[in-house]
Amino acid sequence: MKVRIRSGDSLWYFSQMFMVPLNLIIDSNPLVNPQSLVEGQMVDIPGFIKLEYKVNQGDTCWKLAHTRNLSADAIVLLNPSINPNQLAIGETIWLPKRVMKPIVNGKRKYDFLTMLGEINELSKIYPFIRVNSIGDSVLGNPLKEIRIGKGYKKININASFHANEWITTSIAMTFLNIYLLSLTNGQSLDGVRLLPFYHEIELSIVPMVNPDGVNLVLNGPPESHTRDIVKMNNGSSDFTAWKANIRGVDLNNQFPANWEIEKERKEPKAPASRDYPGEAPLTEPEAIAMAKLVRDSGFDCLIALHTQGEEFYWGYEGLEPPDSAVLAEEFERVSGYKAICYVDSHAGFKDWFIQECRKPGFTLELGKGINPLPLSQFDKIFQRVAPIFWAALNMKKQKFV
Repeated sequence: MKVRIRSGDSLWYFSQMFMVPLNLIIDSNPLVNPQSLVEGQMVDIPGFIKLEYKVNQGDTCWKLAHTRNLSADAIVLLNPSINPNQLAIGETIWLPKRVMKPIVNGKRKYDFLTMLGEINELSKIYPFIRVNSIGDSVLGNPLKEIRIGKGYKKININASFHANEWITTSIAMTFLNIYLLSLTNGQSLDGVRLLPFYHEIELSIVPMVNPDGVNLVLNGPPESHTRDIVKMNNGSSDFTAWKANIRGVDLNNQFPANWEIEKERKEPKAPASRDYPGEAPLTEPEAIAMAKLVRDSGFDCLIALHTQGEEFYWGYEGLEPPDSAVLAEEFERVSGYKAICYVDSHAGFKDWFIQECRKPGFTLELGKGINPLPLSQFDKIFQRVAPIFWAALNMKKQKFV
């Protein structure tokens, strides 16, 4: 919600007026000097929207503000031309409204455009987040990354490496929305205040690594690629089980962590709906973008969301640091998911992250059943996995040394 600076206003005053942490207001306005506000300048107040309201008989600024747990000056700020002592019946004014409920609707078919629309809405309500494009997919869809916080501990959560695991995107987006609500509304979780996380952690979320594949599963192939895609799908026009990117390369078999082993033993020797690792590691733009993100960011921990199995993998070739076991034990405790150190698998994003960075990396297999998991499992999945996210945010920096 944008407001216009008046003479004598300060960001601290706005923080008190709207009961929003000052740092969130400062970070929502990176081009504004908090020490030198200019009258008439527009600033964003995170966690609020403004709504039109038609004045009824008996309405006053104080009455309207009281019912919204705000000061009357908050209404005057949004309506500089009104007479606060005498509102005109039938007059249309703006009222500030604190956002108290999620705007992300994860319990639906969650394709690329749906995700973009909700990222845009979140950016308007919570302008302290930073939305970046870390690269483009084969079809030119931007790979979006959302960053929250500026802390010394850096965590990445990523989802939808595999197309038919698109429910992981809506899980990640729902977590993001709840975190943002908690920050702006001063909420706690099990007695733990979440605002300190904002100062201690820089959280990176890439909610859809494989947008072309997700769109294929949910919406069918683009006309320009239909013939080639059907061929890669064994002649079938049913793309429900498709895992790969639009070129038929499995993005989670694309990383140089014993890639040659996977290349040799994987049954597909040409582009296919699943499991084909490509002709070489890091040939696909989506995998290249994720590798670059890791190299540029210095993440302390990485969590890759997949489905299904209600378990997670946390080791690779003995290269994981000792503190990975501490995190794995905590994740298992809070979620009930089974912690598995080693599996006979290579070339995955988590594998490569552990190999390259020697930092804790996890592949979470959400839910149980047949991919794609039905939306009827959404609430259960989120209930089980959300404690893992909070536990990751709550771990001390020294755990990642």
